[in-house]
Amino acid sequence: MLNRMTLIGAGLGLAGALALLLVRGPRWGEGFLIGAAFSLAGLEWWKAIGRGLDGSGKRPMLGSTVLLMLRLPVIAVLLYVIVSTSGIASGAVVAGLLVSMAGIVVEVLYEAIFPKR
Repeated sequence: MLNRMTLIGAGLGLAGALALLLVRGPRWGEGFLIGAAFSLAGLEWWKAIGRGLDGSGKRPMLGSTVLLMLRLPVIAVLLYVIVSTSGIASGAVVAGLLVSMAGIVVEVLYEAIFPKR
């Protein structure tokens, strides 16, 4: 299930980037792809933290709480630098950041329609 979320998100990211590339041009396609990459990286981070909470006594990634708190400001600064220096459409980047949420919604709908027996 967790791997399927990532695959769905990657597919949505690539499809969205291709659609925006064809409709709005390369700046929008690149922006969506960059936003989707950051979004999927965040999803993988949350999945790693969840795996660390399995009760096995093994600690999750060192300093994961601090890194998790610093994640959003660091991503915001990186995205600002990328958008301001390259001219990539900021709206496309923001839309791309929603890719992992869309992947989760599609996965939930899939599980509701095709439940495991």
